[in-house]
Amino acid sequence: MNRRHTRRQFLGTSVSAGLAGIAGCAAPTGNRRQQSGTDGGGSRPPESTTPDTTTEEMAQANAEPVDVRGALYVPSRAWNTFQMWHEYDEQVIERDLGYAEQININAIRTWVSYEQWVEDSRKLEQAVEHFLTAADERGIRVLFGLFESVGKEPTEHNLHNTDPLTAPPVQSPSSEVIQNRSKWDGPREYVRWFMKRWRDDDRLLAIESMNEPGWLPNMKRFAKGMFETMAKNRGSVPLTVGSTSLANNADYVDWGSDVLQFHYNFPSNRDVYHDLLPDAVQLGEDLDMPVYLSEWQRVANYGWGSSETVDEWQPDYASIAPVVHQHGVSNFFWSLMVKPAYVRYMRKRGIINGLFHEDGAVWNEADAKAIKAMSGDAEVEVDQRREWPEWAAKVKRHAFGGN
Repeated sequence: MNRRHTRRQFLGTSVSAGLAGIAGCAAPTGNRRQQSGTDGGGSRPPESTTPDTTTEEMAQANAEPVDVRGALYVPSRAWNTFQMWHEYDEQVIERDLGYAEQININAIRTWVSYEQWVEDSRKLEQAVEHFLTAADERGIRVLFGLFESVGKEPTEHNLHNTDPLTAPPVQSPSSEVIQNRSKWDGPREYVRWFMKRWRDDDRLLAIESMNEPGWLPNMKRFAKGMFETMAKNRGSVPLTVGSTSLANNADYVDWGSDVLQFHYNFPSNRDVYHDLLPDAVQLGEDLDMPVYLSEWQRVANYGWGSSETVDEWQPDYASIAPVVHQHGVSNFFWSLMVKPAYVRYMRKRGIINGLFHEDGAVWNEADAKAIKAMSGDAEVEVDQRREWPEWAAKVKRHAFGGN
């Protein structure tokens, strides 16, 4: 990729001035991290998420197919991405990517594991190669992230914990490494290792330096350092950063990012997306860069800061998939597989997300149709089962009581 933009060019675009107040998955508050629950400052009242036929669904029927139709992926039984690669199961990967193929998904976003590389780089290399081959055979390209800002410290206990209620997502690398430049040699070598093998691999959609460094100074400094190493070893595969919001990209384009990302998991109503997505499209056109809504889930208003269970606890991708399609935004929904929420705070409130159960049934047939419709074909033949997986029942009991 030869394109290079600067922060000045980004801020000079026609829409960037309105982006700073629109948070994605996190916002710069007194807390370390706040999940999206605001409407970006809008004052429109919430809409019903279950009308018989919405104007968005009618518009979707006439919309062109979306270029990148993606899903976030971590296997159902893996609670962090270290576990995905440490316990890598080729049959599970092929099965799950087969489900993605059924709904015309053509992209997957997931993360490689620095901690698994430290433990066994050869095993990781074989697993990454298998994943790329299995995806390619199903017409799916992969966006691989190299580091992760979200989660607990990568202690042995946290890395290997498989308790459905307490197993955390895991930050990668540790805070001790992130905060000390003198300890960056290992992560830089890992980046060079990855780039040497896959920087020109057309099975890759992009390579991401870190997920959501956001406004966190130490994370941002580390992510920039790792991006610089990626850029020095650049090949033909585009480089990017997992961005909490469109506004964060003012920094990332200065680093040399080729793809703009933004996350908005839980808009409080559809109007938020109708306001935001045209700005995202326009920004991409102004800078001549791809723009990915690389995390989204459903319309919800969770009452952020509360620990109470919520009414909107189950998947409902159909609540906003037609809006995403209508505006033609390349996107990745969270997540392909049905599982309790990635973040423990959300998990303990009873939130579950995902489309496919392990046996191929879907949680919600309407979700499968709305997502597949982004390809121009909404017809699906699937079984629907709105039931918690038995292996996750402990989370359901904690949140809702009962057996």
